[in-house]
Amino acid sequence: MGDQLSEVLDLVEIRGLVSGGFAAHGRWVARSPCHDAMKLIAMVAGRGRLLTDGLDESVELSAGDVAILINRTWLEYEGGPPGDGPRRRISPEENFTGLTEADRTTDDVVLGTAVDVNSAGHELLLRTLPPVGVVKASSATPLRALIDQVFDEVAGSRTGSAFAIRQYGQLLVLAVLRAYLDQDAAPPGWLRVLTDERLGPALARMHAEPAEPWGLEDLAQAAAMSRSAFARRFRAVAGVPPVTYLSRYRMLLAQRALMHDDTSVGALAADMGYASEAAFSTAFKREIGESPLHYRHRVRNKRLGRRGPRSALPR
Repeated sequence: MGDQLSEVLDLVEIRGLVSGGFAAHGRWVARSPCHDAMKLIAMVAGRGRLLTDGLDESVELSAGDVAILINRTWLEYEGGPPGDGPRRRISPEENFTGLTEADRTTDDVVLGTAVDVNSAGHELLLRTLPPVGVVKASSATPLRALIDQVFDEVAGSRTGSAFAIRQYGQLLVLAVLRAYLDQDAAPPGWLRVLTDERLGPALARMHAEPAEPWGLEDLAQAAAMSRSAFARRFRAVAGVPPVTYLSRYRMLLAQRALMHDDTSVGALAADMGYASEAAFSTAFKREIGESPLHYRHRVRNKRLGRRGPRSALPR
């Protein structure tokens, strides 16, 4: 099922940017607004406490833990021993503060990664994740090793480190998603169905030939299940029936084509398995909320002024 997950991550144009980090000793605090749709806060060394909108209590992070934040508006992050004394303020504008001199045996070390997706990804990926989630180091050994590699590149300032850090940003997003899915039972939705081994063969058929009018019998047979058992499992895992999943997958492909290609709406309708342009346009507007031509115009104008994930300290 890794192929289907990779395919969908490409479709939503997921981009991870290691956007900031700091090393601090003693009592410290960092506060800032959060402008990123998805943010990862990795505790490289030491301990910290994270508070954001929607939480009644702060989240404790230990070395190797990663917090996943979805559509949050502000962050407050602090470390050091408890007490009533003042905390040293870490400015959000000071990217990678003190990392070259960091001592992981004594300092609290934090890295932040901003994650961006296209308009289709906001619906597909971000709404399947909780507002705040935590991947614990004890259940994510490969992720911990990757975090250490990212830190070594950031702190080492070696030749080619900027290129390496850009690649690590992508890998870090994938590693966090994998670890989160391994650690917790994800809610019904895209992430969960894309990693369900029993449904994998059926999804592979739908993804390989999305224009085909896949029936329940064909898909159940591919998954080596009875029709009723397949229908129940698919709905429990995906949150929708197979026919709805197929329709939404077609719309995801159509959104990508409208964003990047000059294919006519009529030709796109045929590619997606619709009998007419009108049927496709109706289905697209019902699912996306606007006509295909309006969507193409809007997202292309937005892309002209689109910037990457904001560069800032972990927020």
